[in-house]
Amino acid sequence: MPAGTMFAKFKSTNVAASTSMQNVAEGNPITQYFEIGKPVACAGPELVWRIHDAYRKSDNRECSVFIFEKKIAEKLHKPRRKEAITELLKSSVKTLERFRHPRILQIYHTVEESADTLAFASEPIFASLSNVLAFHESKTYESANVTPTTGGAAAAQAQAAAQAAANTLPQRPAHAKEYNFLDMELKYGFLQLTEALAYLHYSGHVIHRNVCPSSILITKRGIWKLAGMEYVERMNENDLNSSIPCPPWSNRVSKMAQPSLDFMAPETQSTSKCSLLSDMFSLGMVICAVYNSGRPLIQAGNSTSNYAKQLETLDDLVHKLMPRLPIALQEATSRMASRDATARPTAQLLQLIKYFIDPAINALKFLDVVNMKDTQQKSQFYKTTLIEAMPLIPRKLWWQNIWPMLKSEINNNEVLAAVLQPVMLFVQEATHTEYDNLMSATMKVVYNTPKSIQASVTILENLHLIIEKTKPEDVTTDIMPMLFCSFDGSTIQVQSAAVVAVANVFDSIDELSIRRMVLPKVKLVFEKNITDPKIVQNVLMCIERVMDRMERAQVMDEVLPLLANIRIPDPDIIMRTVRIYHKLFVDKTYGLTVETMATNVLPLLIPHTVNPALNFEQYCYLLEVLQQMLEAIDRQQRNKLKLDNLSMASPERHRTLRHQFSTDNMNAPPFNIPNLRIDQRKTSSAEDMARKNSGGSGMLGGWWFGCSPSSPDSNFLRVGNVFPNRRLSDNTLMTPKIRIAPSCASSPGGTPGSGLPTRRHSSIGPQERRGSTINLSPPTGGSMPNTSSSVPFLLSSSMQSIRSRRQSTVLSSGPLGSGSGLLQQLGSGMYQLFSGRN
Repeated sequence: MPAGTMFAKFKSTNVAASTSMQNVAEGNPITQYFEIGKPVACAGPELVWRIHDAYRKSDNRECSVFIFEKKIAEKLHKPRRKEAITELLKSSVKTLERFRHPRILQIYHTVEESADTLAFASEPIFASLSNVLAFHESKTYESANVTPTTGGAAAAQAQAAAQAAANTLPQRPAHAKEYNFLDMELKYGFLQLTEALAYLHYSGHVIHRNVCPSSILITKRGIWKLAGMEYVERMNENDLNSSIPCPPWSNRVSKMAQPSLDFMAPETQSTSKCSLLSDMFSLGMVICAVYNSGRPLIQAGNSTSNYAKQLETLDDLVHKLMPRLPIALQEATSRMASRDATARPTAQLLQLIKYFIDPAINALKFLDVVNMKDTQQKSQFYKTTLIEAMPLIPRKLWWQNIWPMLKSEINNNEVLAAVLQPVMLFVQEATHTEYDNLMSATMKVVYNTPKSIQASVTILENLHLIIEKTKPEDVTTDIMPMLFCSFDGSTIQVQSAAVVAVANVFDSIDELSIRRMVLPKVKLVFEKNITDPKIVQNVLMCIERVMDRMERAQVMDEVLPLLANIRIPDPDIIMRTVRIYHKLFVDKTYGLTVETMATNVLPLLIPHTVNPALNFEQYCYLLEVLQQMLEAIDRQQRNKLKLDNLSMASPERHRTLRHQFSTDNMNAPPFNIPNLRIDQRKTSSAEDMARKNSGGSGMLGGWWFGCSPSSPDSNFLRVGNVFPNRRLSDNTLMTPKIRIAPSCASSPGGTPGSGLPTRRHSSIGPQERRGSTINLSPPTGGSMPNTSSSVPFLLSSSMQSIRSRRQSTVLSSGPLGSGSGLLQQLGSGMYQLFSGRN
């Protein structure tokens, strides 16, 4: 079937049902004030009240209308009884109007009578407890009607027995209302009934006398209300604990005109007296029926004899039922269901048991009476108490108990800011379906109505949660206009919250709006509050989020000047600024040039390196970014300079500084060592023999050693071959002794008198110390030459001094330690030169 056809059929069915209900109440004056819908439940003695959904015509307020059709009583066949029933029901409504309490059914319109009906209006009702328990009882019957599929003859007999038993069980009553209680619902419901009885007993000074499921109504918010005031008896105000006379249940009186026998206290039936504790017995029996799958422990069937018989076994039935009850409720329930009235607790004491001590229950209790509180108490409750208790409350009660109250407070501008705190928790936890069906319409009202500063801030700070659950078309039409208008506010709090909101919902804003609406407004907020750290930080967070969706030119023209105007040394602001600069540097699409970094970025960041407010990690991150930027500048400039060098004609003009100023290229004046004479070194016997055989050539012949005498190792190798028994130490060339006479007594290295300074050469053993005549005093003029790479310079510059002073200086010669370094070469060459001149 097409969806349109189904909807049309559904609508026509509802219209027909509404028309039928109007026909039922036709002629009753209540139809002038209320639009009556379909019946949803029933209540009262023998469930004679039919409860209809309705709404008030004047303000479209939701409500329920109770209708009693007088023809129901016509089966009594006695007109006086019919009139008695009608008067009894009328008086019960007027009694309800007199007792105004949160736990007593609230009457919206007094009882109206016509020739055929009685009717009155009340707060919206979901069902009576009798309707719900009938559903639970019917489920038990259905579970008992289970047929086996296998098992042979025995199974067949069992199946037949079960079928026979099922045929004797009653079918689901027509008034049964499908509903399953949570443990917290039951706890709160029992507490509400206890509070209602405490009010009637100690404030109203009356006994209810008919506490039973048909007198207990459950509102659409899940609140349990006590009604059924048909049999109320007034007590002696001076002695509340005393008993008063009351009629017992009798077969001579219509059952519609008497309390429910299954829940009646034993003393009422046996002694025709009742007291406050009689109502407590009835409450205990209601609790037992709830945990007994909807069935009362006494099922007398309107028979006093059955009642008396079952009363004898009541204690055993209660004892067997106790394991089904919560442990904290067992003792109180067993005492309330006791046949001994003195063992029962009063309503005041029952409220104090541990079972009812629960933070969630306390929050729900306050919520029921929140309309009686002042603005300050309401605000404190919504912002603190309710927020703390909501995690303890089942989600079913969120929508059933809490949301209707919050919804009703939305239009109260005085507490709107406080109410929005739990509302945002609803938005966060709601599914998309729950939000669309239950919250969307209410939230649209919030967007389009004037709000206080705190209410606006709350909406803006949680805007990302709202947009996540809102349909895209509603975001464009309702939310974005509200967001953009928030920037135009005159308060800093709202402007700051708007900036934060943009950062949180930037994905939902189109690029055109970001360029034309968001960035100019954010920049204006920044300029107006440039010294406010919180505003500046929020602006930076917003810029960091939305810059990915901005054009390059707009980033360079708008964002960089904005960053340059930040002068607040707060560490968080500095780090956020550094992150933005780093993002511009890393992402090449922004085109941050090295010129911009060198002239606009680094001068702003470098001073922060000495900011004492930065911690170690922040400092390291700042330094890392600076190093990356400097390296980028270095690479760019090096490449540029290399290209410039390649285009020049003479590269020698631009030699690097390190090569240009090398000590190898320095020209220094000659350095003469005064009084220098090098004695002939002591030669070995192998060298003497080789010299004799070579004819005084001054070097060993090639024919003797078999290789060129120019090889530095030729002497050592050939001597070793000719003299195999020679020691290795005999093959070592002796290092010449070098002595330098001091030019004066004050020369460095010189000693007064005749002694020369003694120096130890590195090639001399530790046990042998030789005298040294080298004067290492620097020259009086010029600079120290570098002799590390030019030995000929040393020889040529020193020989003139040696020739001029050879007659005045006589140096003794002696054996030197082994060595083959620079001094050995110097000594050997200088000796030959000196000998040739002599």
